[in-house]
Amino acid sequence: MKRQSVKIDGQRISYLESPADLGGADLGSDDGRTVIFVHGNSASARTWLPVMTGEFGRRFRCIALDLPGHGESESARVLADYSLPGYAAVLIGFAKELGVSDAVVVGWSMGGQIVMEAAPELSDACGFVVFGAPPVASPAEMAEAFLPNPAMGALFSAHVSESEAKLAAECFTAPGSTLDTGDFVSDILATDGAARAGLGSSAGAGRFADEIAIVSALRRPLAIVQGADEQLVSLDYLRMLNIPALWRGEVQVIPGVGHAPHQEAPQQFTALLTEFIGDLSHE
Repeated sequence: MKRQSVKIDGQRISYLESPADLGGADLGSDDGRTVIFVHGNSASARTWLPVMTGEFGRRFRCIALDLPGHGESESARVLADYSLPGYAAVLIGFAKELGVSDAVVVGWSMGGQIVMEAAPELSDACGFVVFGAPPVASPAEMAEAFLPNPAMGALFSAHVSESEAKLAAECFTAPGSTLDTGDFVSDILATDGAARAGLGSSAGAGRFADEIAIVSALRRPLAIVQGADEQLVSLDYLRMLNIPALWRGEVQVIPGVGHAPHQEAPQQFTALLTEFIGDLSHE
């Protein structure tokens, strides 16, 4: 796994790239696809390692960035950039700088909201995948889209204790999961606290795009994935949405997992992702 960095508007953004074996790939085939992965609030690029280090990462060129204030990227120089519009600008610049604007773009949790925010400017993208990220038009829909969970308050606070981080991390998996959440906890504690506080205040003030309008107008396929035992996002809410570009016409539910299927069931998750990429070639 290669760790590299790139400057976006003068800010150093770190990213991981999978060692895809594309030497013999036909660039017109599925195997020539690039996939950009966008992590969630208080996470980092390493959350995608179960996906990138397996067969999927060998078949496709996978690129996962650390958002500003997360992982090994620099902190934002302007606090207002700790917001969905600020992160979306970084994603758009990242795709352009690396020459991968035609990638499949995958976002988890806050990363999914960022992908939707950026989608109108990612017009060359082949398709989009979001999970743990219900599209909302304004703060008014949040209570309906997200399931109430007091542990999540810590992820919008500048200061998080280790015990708070552990409680939040436990909400990322299905109840009773045996997955080791240590990496989630480490990422939460390593994240710039200003990033959490900035995201919370900006989202609460409605500083984000109308995601429902964006996904309703998409011309490229959008896959929405949900863990059957998700503790944070309402499946009923997702199923109420009318999204013409929705892949297979319905939310794709993975059994036995929660908010982080890429970690809990990477084989099932990548199988679904591979099917999505395959369908893009037959459009």
